[in-house]
Amino acid sequence: MPNFVELWVYLSSAPLFGLTATLAVYVLAQALALRSGYAPWANPVLLSVTVLAALMLATGTAYPTYFSGAQFIHFLLGPAVVALGWPLWQRRAALAARWGRLVLASLAGGTAGAVSAVGLGWALGLPGDVLLSLAPKSVTAPVAMGIAVQIGGVPALAAVFAVLTGMVGALSGRWLFDLMRLPTDAEGMALRGFALGTASHGIGAAHALQVHAEAGAYAGLALGMQVVLAAVLMPLVFKLL
Repeated sequence: MPNFVELWVYLSSAPLFGLTATLAVYVLAQALALRSGYAPWANPVLLSVTVLAALMLATGTAYPTYFSGAQFIHFLLGPAVVALGWPLWQRRAALAARWGRLVLASLAGGTAGAVSAVGLGWALGLPGDVLLSLAPKSVTAPVAMGIAVQIGGVPALAAVFAVLTGMVGALSGRWLFDLMRLPTDAEGMALRGFALGTASHGIGAAHALQVHAEAGAYAGLALGMQVVLAAVLMPLVFKLL
């Protein structure tokens, strides 16, 4: 037992702890998701975050220590986002024929997400800086933080709201779409994916990719469109207001 304790103390303080723990937990979470048929409750991102947070709290591991190893995975987020462009390239003819409707749908979805969040927060009496942090909740976290800085929000809160929005969308999307009786053919999966990517950005797109290739492609498109539109239009709108 003393030898085990010494080994654990060494590993928990080494940079490889964050990398090894993240990979091991995600592989197990992915296996559980696969075994459950990718049920919404078995979202690998949600399970991994929950388990890793509990592990860090139980062992007293500081976040900087964890991230010193996990940063190698964090670096891969950039190439992973770029890789979402390949499914879109494969569907470039269909996208070219629908570009006008896609832009309008993206504008409508982004506006509805921001206005409903700010309106609900205002009705509950939340402070102004919290309301401004809620506005970019449907944009992927790094961009939401940048938008929050420009419009007077709190970047850390914007990141939290964005992650929570992605989790809620990934968990509830399938049930909501089934309740709305959206079809499950290729066209229906494209609609589901675009809606999920619009409302729940990267986490929703990751879930859509696991469920259906068509849903994943359109979710990635919606994610990118929300990033561009929100980053350009949201600071302008709030400046005018």
